[in-house]
Amino acid sequence: MSTDELRKDAAELKGFLETASRPRVKDILSVELRKIETDIINKEEADRTSDVAMETETAKPTTEGLKIKQPRSVSYIQEKTYAWDQSEKFMKIYAQLPDVQSLPTDKITCDFTSRSFRLQVNELKNKNHEWHIANLMEEIVPDSSYFKVRSDSSYFKVKTNSVLVMLKKKAVKTWPYVTEREKKAQDSKKPKADESKDPNDSLMDMLKQMYDDGDDEMKKNISKAWSDSRNKQSVIE
Repeated sequence: MSTDELRKDAAELKGFLETASRPRVKDILSVELRKIETDIINKEEADRTSDVAMETETAKPTTEGLKIKQPRSVSYIQEKTYAWDQSEKFMKIYAQLPDVQSLPTDKITCDFTSRSFRLQVNELKNKNHEWHIANLMEEIVPDSSYFKVRSDSSYFKVKTNSVLVMLKKKAVKTWPYVTEREKKAQDSKKPKADESKDPNDSLMDMLKQMYDDGDDEMKKNISKAWSDSRNKQSVIE
C-alpha cells in the first residue's frame, strides 16, 4: 500500500477517534492508528534508503574528487531504567522522559521480537533515546504488542511524560521478573549450602549471609530466632 493511502487511512481513523465516546472503542482505534503511523514511518524510511542507493549507483562525478554525501548515522542515548507493571495477559513497561508527550507521533517507534523490544524516541530536545530490552522472561506476541504515549497519570498510576509499551504475553501467566538477567541476578544472591562443610557450619554460614544481605526486618527476625534457640539450649543444659 502506498504512503498516500496509509495517510488517508490514518486521517480517517483520527476522525473516528475524535467522535468515539466508548473507552474500549477509543483504545482499539488508538492501537490501529499507531500501527498505521508506524507503517508510514517504516515505508518513508525504506523509500529514503532506496532513493539514496539509487542516487549512489547513478550519480557520476563531473570533476575529480567529487564525493557523494552519505547519510549521517543516528546516535542514541541508551536508557536502562524503566517502571513496570503487569496483568496475566500483558507486561507493561513505562519509559519515562520529560516532555515526551509533546513529540509528533512519527518521532517514536518500537520494534518487537518474540523475546525483546526496541523503543526509540527521536529528536526530543535534540537528543535521541533508546530502550533495548532483550532476553525477556517469557515469549511475547510481537504483532499484538504496541505502545502509546501517556500524559494522564490518573488511570495508570504512574508519572506523566512516559511511553507505555504493552507486551502481549504468549502464555497467560504472571512473570516474576521482566528479563532472564534479573532472575539470574536474584538467584545468585540466594545463600547456598556448602556440602563440603559440617551441616551445622553450613547452616550458620547461610544464616550469616542472609543476615548480611537482609533488610532491617530480616535481621530482626534472624536475631530473635537465634536468641530463642540459645535460650532453649540453656534450659536443656
